[in-house]
Amino acid sequence: MLIDSKKFTFGFEDLKIELFTLKNKSGFTTQITNYGGRIVNLFTPDKKGNLEDIVLGYDTIKEYIENPDHFFGAIIGRYANRIANSKISIHGKKFLLDKNEGEQVLHSGNKGFHRIVWNAKQTSESTLELTHFSKHLDQGFPGNLEVKVVYNLTDENELEIDYTAVSDATTFINLTNHSYFNLSGDLKKTITEHSFQINADHFLPVNDKMIPLGNFEEVANTPFDFRTQKTIKENFHKYHKQLELGCGFDHNFVLNNAAFGFAAKVIDETTKRTLEVFTTAPGIQFYSGNHLDNISGKNDNIYKKRSAFCLETQHFPNSPNQSNFPSTLVSPNEEFSSTTIYKFGILKES
Repeated sequence: MLIDSKKFTFGFEDLKIELFTLKNKSGFTTQITNYGGRIVNLFTPDKKGNLEDIVLGYDTIKEYIENPDHFFGAIIGRYANRIANSKISIHGKKFLLDKNEGEQVLHSGNKGFHRIVWNAKQTSESTLELTHFSKHLDQGFPGNLEVKVVYNLTDENELEIDYTAVSDATTFINLTNHSYFNLSGDLKKTITEHSFQINADHFLPVNDKMIPLGNFEEVANTPFDFRTQKTIKENFHKYHKQLELGCGFDHNFVLNNAAFGFAAKVIDETTKRTLEVFTTAPGIQFYSGNHLDNISGKNDNIYKKRSAFCLETQHFPNSPNQSNFPSTLVSPNEEFSSTTIYKFGILKES
């Protein structure tokens, strides 16, 4: 059931929070709020044509603002994922960031892009354009940054997300979307029976602070091998120190495609829903919902451990402090750009 946009609207910091509804010709529908640029719901058909909401979230904007943040459906920036010791250095000058996970910073701290009200313009029935001006030293990052994120719902049942940004000073940037998916459409179920394929020969092992160690580890002969379709339930049976550290999967995979290409595929065998991910980003963070802990969500659902997964396309965590990782440094007036497509479909019966 679609959320009533009038009831969802809420005044915040003298800015108006709104809810926008995007549709394509086949009835595929999503609602997105300009508070954090969050995907609030996403209705896709199952094998019988039944439309069901497949993303986690809340019924009201008040809950998004006041509840502890799990980043449901949000745009993450200026820098997605973790940065060690909440510090970066640019041309010898050090900058302190807004730490929010012990001494580390996760998803840019307490007032990242997930907590701001974006300027919004719905340019068509299927397209929403969000813009934001992030001031110099916002979240501790240098440079005045002009950011634009465009959500476009295509008639091929693709949700395309285009990110662009330009700074007036050298800075680091890494943007992503943090939607939690459950392809069953039953948000009370776990996703352990979903099968996953991730187009990566390597992943980034982490320390006990979930900061990458700096090396690329081969997925072969480990629970991180999703090069062919398999359930996470199958791989949870294999012991690995990294699964222990993350309480499950919460790791960045090094995608095999250097350019725009296939990143991942997820299948729910019961409903036959599929999700394919394509991206220009070098990595994808696979998170298996390890820390969802009896959270009251939409439609009286209680979100429990592993009731959803995230596939966050992005640059690698802590890359500002890892010289061997692809650089996220952008020069003044150099455009940062990234595109991700979440393509939804139905598995064909064999």
